[in-house]
Amino acid sequence: MKKHLTLWLGTILGLFLLTGCGLNTAASLPPLPTAAPTGLATAVPTLPPPTVNDGTAVANATPVVQLPTATEEPTVTPTITPSPSPTPTATPIGPCDARMPQDDLFTIVTQTYGLSRDYAPQDLVLLTDYLPVDVTLGYPTELRQVALAPLIQMIADMQNAGLQPWILSGYRSYSAQAISWEKWNREEPERAAILSARPGHSEHQLGTTLDFGSPELAGIVGIEDIEFHTYFYQTSEGIWLAENAHRYGFTLSYPRSAQELTGFFYEPWHYRYVGEEMATFLHESGTYLTEYQLINQPEPCIP
Repeated sequence: MKKHLTLWLGTILGLFLLTGCGLNTAASLPPLPTAAPTGLATAVPTLPPPTVNDGTAVANATPVVQLPTATEEPTVTPTITPSPSPTPTATPIGPCDARMPQDDLFTIVTQTYGLSRDYAPQDLVLLTDYLPVDVTLGYPTELRQVALAPLIQMIADMQNAGLQPWILSGYRSYSAQAISWEKWNREEPERAAILSARPGHSEHQLGTTLDFGSPELAGIVGIEDIEFHTYFYQTSEGIWLAENAHRYGFTLSYPRSAQELTGFFYEPWHYRYVGEEMATFLHESGTYLTEYQLINQPEPCIP
């Protein structure tokens, strides 16, 4: 009887200890942060208490807190405001050992920047095969193939307008330019710098340049059979070219304001093919090719 009483008292004491000393799991967990960690949103959304299948909230359920997922800060890309520039893009000029133009339409040629004596375009055609003799005057003038179709169309439109354009000169090789330079220095030394250029420094070596003439020039100047004179700008052909040549891809190389950069005097008869886009840009912006090139392209070397 005494043994049973002892066991009964031990059981009661054990239950009492379990009831009073049980683990308080809620008290042992660290409290939830009242503010979101650095870099996260400050407002922490609290989800509604969980429910059973019939939609009834579970009693005394601890709310479940869902922290937002941290996202990387976006990389700020600086905004570059492009400076105004023309649509045409000219090919940069290379170093001295690369001064062979490779038939580039935008190669710089001035009294300062010359061409190799070995350069010659590869697509030259004879204009007498495509234009009548009253335009070519029978001269064996050559031009690059790339400029042929625009030229033929321009000449046709000039003739349809009642004009009589002449083509007095086209491609000249380095050696031919040397002969021309010597001729003008011998015959008209005071005008040689206007009428010619040193060999290697003429745009005619590019094969994209033409000198135009007009039957009206002799009457305006008062000199019979004259072919080149600044008064060409007063002829019907000179006026038409100044107003319309850009529509066919041709640009006046040496306008009145060009001498300081090009080294050439005003040549209202001297047009170079650069393509319709570039020629139109130059015409509408009131600039000329060499000026545009020296601003927008690396300065070429002096061979």
